[in-house]
Amino acid sequence: MSEPAERKSRADWKRLVGLARPEIPTLAIATLALAGGSVGTLVAPQGIKLLMDAVQKPDGRAILDQTVVGLMGVFVLVGIFGFLRAWLFTLAGERVVANLRKQLYANVVRQEVGFFDAQRTGELINRLAADTGLLQNSVTVNISMALRFALQAIGSLCVLFYTSWKLTALMLGVVPFVAIGAVIFARMVRTLSRKTQDALAGASAVAEETLGNIRTVRSFAREEQEVGRYAVKVDESFQLGRTLALTYGAFQGAMGFAAYAAIAVVLWYGGGLVMDGSMSVGDLTAFMLYTLFLAFALGGISGLFGDFNRALGASERVFELLDRTPGVVNTTGRTLERVEGRVTLDGVDFAYPTRLDAPVLRGVHVEMEPGRVLALVGASGGGKSTVASLLARLYDPTAGRILLDGVDLRDLDTRWLREQIGAVAQEPVLFATTIEENIRYGRPGATHAEVEAAAEAANADTFVRAFPEGYQTLVGERGVRLSGGQKQRIAIARALLKDPRILVLDEATSALDSESEHLVQEALERLMHGRTVLVIAHRLSTVRDADRVVVIEGGKVAEMGTHDELVARDGVYRRLVERQFSVAS
Repeated sequence: MSEPAERKSRADWKRLVGLARPEIPTLAIATLALAGGSVGTLVAPQGIKLLMDAVQKPDGRAILDQTVVGLMGVFVLVGIFGFLRAWLFTLAGERVVANLRKQLYANVVRQEVGFFDAQRTGELINRLAADTGLLQNSVTVNISMALRFALQAIGSLCVLFYTSWKLTALMLGVVPFVAIGAVIFARMVRTLSRKTQDALAGASAVAEETLGNIRTVRSFAREEQEVGRYAVKVDESFQLGRTLALTYGAFQGAMGFAAYAAIAVVLWYGGGLVMDGSMSVGDLTAFMLYTLFLAFALGGISGLFGDFNRALGASERVFELLDRTPGVVNTTGRTLERVEGRVTLDGVDFAYPTRLDAPVLRGVHVEMEPGRVLALVGASGGGKSTVASLLARLYDPTAGRILLDGVDLRDLDTRWLREQIGAVAQEPVLFATTIEENIRYGRPGATHAEVEAAAEAANADTFVRAFPEGYQTLVGERGVRLSGGQKQRIAIARALLKDPRILVLDEATSALDSESEHLVQEALERLMHGRTVLVIAHRLSTVRDADRVVVIEGGKVAEMGTHDELVARDGVYRRLVERQFSVAS
């Protein structure tokens, strides 16, 4: 391992153990219990020694009885200390991983949208669940086990040397081989663990994507194809797991052979010492017990070594997310006392972070006047929805700037900015909770009466009250238990409750039947009143009443004017209108 890699490994170890720092009081008590239990365990073989020697004496009955009573007392204490150690270390571990998951989730949620464009949801969920779970035991329970085994090993060695240094030196001949094997094993496990976790994350991503779009999968009868995709990812992790299992098995087998070989040699040499009268049967029995304790402790440490290295592999992925700084954030920027709602796109260029070589907008100049309706039209993929994303500062322009009332969006507090903007999309996303909570998402502190008022203004109150549970009706994942028109009106109610100064309507009625469209359009007109509105439309019938229409073609502004002005010209907009009318006829 190179020097930089070794430094990084030490830093990772330090940071991994540092996760348990808030639990120091609990861990201190648990460590005291661990020490008490370890001392009790080391005392026990001395009692066994007295028992073995007592049975060989004619008057040894009294010693036998007293020793057994003493041993039972020691075992009771060991049991109590063991309970405290296991309980407190496990409790600390649960708290550590709970806090870690909360910190990790909070940092993930705060990342810019471009980050999520490059990441798969399943992989992020895997880091939150599986990777943090691997860290849980490593920073508490496994540390307690390591301390316990270390105390047991050191204590056993001290007693072994005191009993017979020659026999101990003979037994320790295998230790260098064990140490070398442990180092090699640890390096292999760390590498394999990281690869295995990555493969599992890939499988989780496939599962999340398939289950999240199960209706599409079912409608195309692609169940077997998706099962096959998942199986490929699982097989990748299995192949790595198989290599890991083979490595682990080979290491454990070699360690087991070394331990049993050492015991056999100790029995052979110790038996000779007993026959020579240099050692009593009790001494040899106690020596063998301490040898077993030492072997068990070294074996436990070697197993924990592998666990720690698996945790280090997972910690790299976790700390990578914890340390990531959002690319689009400004929580200390300006806020405006009064928002008029004038929005200016000044020479805006933009390309998505995952496709920097494919510009979406090129030199766009557009101004949205306060209280007026601006419509963006053009072919799909022309950059209309991108303008809405830039307006909410989900992304930043790659060139140019966007101004709100003359102030660059980059200088404004991002959270405050987004509170000023409301949106109703073609396919609104609802959360798997009640109708009331979905509406209240627009303003979490709203009262039930305010929620009802927003629903009534959105033409949603009538159908909501028709449900047996009313506003407490669960909408299902992504609102699947509601029709398209119902979801749209819930989304409008949510936007009404938010009461934004700027409103973005992204094809809010294009997927609805005529009756639903009438109800939704009526609600939208109430929502649009008095606000600066950006309407993104594919269907030109929805933009006739806009104060100004901007035609986007190839990422640039092709035309600008009122509907009537643009139709009178022989340009892009007129061709779009004629094409739609010819299709409709």
